[in-house]
Amino acid sequence: MTTAIYSAEITPEIVAQHGLKPEEYLRCCTIMGRAPNLTELGVFSVMWSEHCSYKSSKVHLKTLPTTGPKVICGPGENAGVIDIGDGQAAIFKIESHNHPSFIEPYQGAATGVGGILRDVFTMGARPIANLNALRFGSPDHPKTRHLVAGVVAGIGGYGNCVGVPTVGGETNFHPSYNGNILVNAMTVGLADADKIFYSAAAGPGNPVIYVGAKTGRDGIHGATMASAEFDDESEAKRPTVQVGDPFTEKLLIEACLELMAGDSIVAIQDMGAAGLTSSSVEMAGKGGLGLELDLDRVPVRETGMTPYEIMLSESQERMLMILKPGREADAQRIFQKWELDFAVIGRVTETGKLVLKMDGKTVAELPVEPLVSQAPQYQRPWEPTPAQPEITAASVAPPAGLSDALKQLLASPDIASKRWIWEQYDATVMGDTIQRSGGDAALVRVHGTTKGLALVTDCTPRYCFADPVRGGAQAVVETWRNITATGAMPLAITDNMNFGNPERPRIMGQFVGCIQGIREACIALDYPVVSGNVSLYNETNGQGILPTPVIGGVGLIDDVDKAVGIAPKFEGDSLILIGETRGHLGATLYLREISGREDGAPPEIDLAAERRNGDFVRDRILGGAVSACHDLSDGGLLIGIVEMAMAGGIGIAIEALPGEVPVHAAYFGEDQARYLVATNDADALLAAAKAASVPAMRLGRIAGAILTGPGLDAISVMELRRIHTGWLPAYMAAEPA
Repeated sequence: MTTAIYSAEITPEIVAQHGLKPEEYLRCCTIMGRAPNLTELGVFSVMWSEHCSYKSSKVHLKTLPTTGPKVICGPGENAGVIDIGDGQAAIFKIESHNHPSFIEPYQGAATGVGGILRDVFTMGARPIANLNALRFGSPDHPKTRHLVAGVVAGIGGYGNCVGVPTVGGETNFHPSYNGNILVNAMTVGLADADKIFYSAAAGPGNPVIYVGAKTGRDGIHGATMASAEFDDESEAKRPTVQVGDPFTEKLLIEACLELMAGDSIVAIQDMGAAGLTSSSVEMAGKGGLGLELDLDRVPVRETGMTPYEIMLSESQERMLMILKPGREADAQRIFQKWELDFAVIGRVTETGKLVLKMDGKTVAELPVEPLVSQAPQYQRPWEPTPAQPEITAASVAPPAGLSDALKQLLASPDIASKRWIWEQYDATVMGDTIQRSGGDAALVRVHGTTKGLALVTDCTPRYCFADPVRGGAQAVVETWRNITATGAMPLAITDNMNFGNPERPRIMGQFVGCIQGIREACIALDYPVVSGNVSLYNETNGQGILPTPVIGGVGLIDDVDKAVGIAPKFEGDSLILIGETRGHLGATLYLREISGREDGAPPEIDLAAERRNGDFVRDRILGGAVSACHDLSDGGLLIGIVEMAMAGGIGIAIEALPGEVPVHAAYFGEDQARYLVATNDADALLAAAKAASVPAMRLGRIAGAILTGPGLDAISVMELRRIHTGWLPAYMAAEPA
């Protein structure tokens, strides 16, 4: 077939409205041997959307390291699975809900949490922790305050009600997100390593089961919307935002886990993006089989729903599963006990086709294998980001006053405390949270054991914009340091690749560069990628976001009693700086907030130094030689010192600084591979560092209630905390301009 086939029902305009390019529609016609009907077109449109098919990114994602001795299941399933010993597995993933959250912040964020929870418990895991990574526009933008309030309320409202603690996250502000905020949600769960559930259909004749909530008209075309740019009319897309019910989700978790305790399930898949379409196609495709579904049997909550609406609805709290023959009645009893819908809606076939029936008629018939394997794959043209100049410390003017600069940075949107946000999240439900937001990584006990999982999300978009390769690597090493700073061993990551329009070569170059940096860092640190998500077209009217490849890291500590936080505990302890300080100021918060510049190359990433310094610090923590630890990142050394002082409610006297570096660069440079550690035996720790060829120096001591240091006014820790915690509550309480 050399030409596309159109009809009265399927016009070029209808095809364009479904997000398919003319050549993509031609491929549909070739596969079908005819023009698809509207339901079939809808199936193609969502399955071949950027959100579901990864058509611009898959070729590059394949270069990432995804295997390792701890990896049980890498990318390709609902979530990644790693071995944490003793027959247990951690299952985790991060996903985006960016476009829905901009249009309807409460429900967009809430259903983002609900969706990522289902990705995890559909594999047999009980969710034990949620995290998030949020990016908002300039605080001065008229919509920012409304979006912050709605997103935070949505995350808290869903997570708190469903009974899973929200233990960590990050929040940044930048004008590039004015028209397209980012809401990335991560869930971590626990399962028995020999009881993992997968999604590949098996067993021709086996029943196909629908469970959970009823299907409505909410969320139709959600996946397509997530694969397109915004414009001034985007708010009209509010009907494509799903509506969530966390109480139903809680019932669904318990019902699924109860059924999973037996051996009835052959395969299971949550209905996420593209709803019943994606779950059925993916299950059939992975199993190399077909499915026949009777849409009259699908539980619906609205009258007159068409096959198109039923298949494309993204109503929440729904699952699709395949059971062993004869197990339907037992499974139905469980779901009825939990007051959830249960319906046998079809069967597995050997036809290799997705056949949809309604009112006794076949309303759609599509070949599954080409629908999956022949989805467009693009090698998009890309341009590398031009190298930015390296900015020397001497070329950046010192501030009028170091203490004033410190206060200004502490109150700046990116560094200011996010306590106002995370206090709205229940972090203690389930009773296993040991460390929550406010430190380097959250720490959650593996229930009933001495083990703990260290969890974190992180990314520095300004670095990725200046140099995508360095920025991608830095996002990985930052999570590796965050986990290491607790005493845990980093095991694996999940990634959420948030970028603008991949059809613009410069944007595609940012994606390619960040993937390269992530790959290099993961290989160097034995820190594989086991799951993830790609969110493209994050731009409005041609204005793209900063490249934001968020990394979610998971680590393990065998004895949580050996873990440390960032708060110094003991008067008289010495404060030691681990790592080399050169005073790097390019692309730093100091340069942006104090000098009013957003230029320069980001810090160099020395992966060998990251590994060496981190392994040394972790060994010292586990050996009991360190009582507190904090990695250094945004804002540099002085911000790190102040964060430790505020966390501990204790003063720090800075008595020495790294030599040969201007004072303002020593304080505010963002050199990497560095940690601050508190110890009661500085001589022993410095000797051990020297023996391991790890740069280390004594900065000062923990004492009193005042911060002092070269060039600084004496400032009380209480005053620093007031400045640090004051900005966000005041901002959220202010009347809109």
